Amino acid sequence: MSTTARPLLQIHVGSTRPNRIAPAFAAWFAAAAEEHAAFEVEVVDLAEVGLPLLDEPNHPRLRQYVHQHTKDWSATVERADAFVLVTPEYNYGYSAVTKNALDYLCQEWADKAVGFISYGGVGAGVRAVQQLKQVVTTLRMVPVLESVSIPFAWDKLTAEGGVAPDAVLDGAAALMLGELARLTGKLRPADR
Repeated sequence: MSTTARPLLQIHVGSTRPNRIAPAFAAWFAAAAEEHAAFEVEVVDLAEVGLPLLDEPNHPRLRQYVHQHTKDWSATVERADAFVLVTPEYNYGYSAVTKNALDYLCQEWADKAVGFISYGGVGAGVRAVQQLKQVVTTLRMVPVLESVSIPFAWDKLTAEGGVAPDAVLDGAAALMLGELARLTGKLRPADR
């Protein structure tokens, strides 16, 4: 982390389906993060990143990447100081595109805080987050306890496709941002 800039928070959009709603929640949270002002904010849409199914011949731990798309993905993740993963819940789990993106790399994820925005029906995507926590801790990321869980997510959308937040969503976002900032300060001090 630079000594002159705020840490970089990347918000990863973890859905690639047509008519997906993850980008709306990512944009809403990015605006909340900008207002919070603890981070520089970058939205990373996995649909735009377009990683093929893991195709590197070497284990990611070695960082011996042979494909340009992996080298680009490595550079993207490496520059981040913290993450928020926006995830739908599919069949009690998270999306394959998120798993693939995580599995491409190893060291680039380590020692960085991670928060979650999950959405779905009545379950609000929390089962997907429970599975994700097992994976991110294996990558030596530090998940925050606070999260944003959105039940009946489509009811939070405006006619224009944006998010119509309420006090509960805004409060959850503020709590998660505060904890991400606190942990990022400990994990990635400015003077390192």
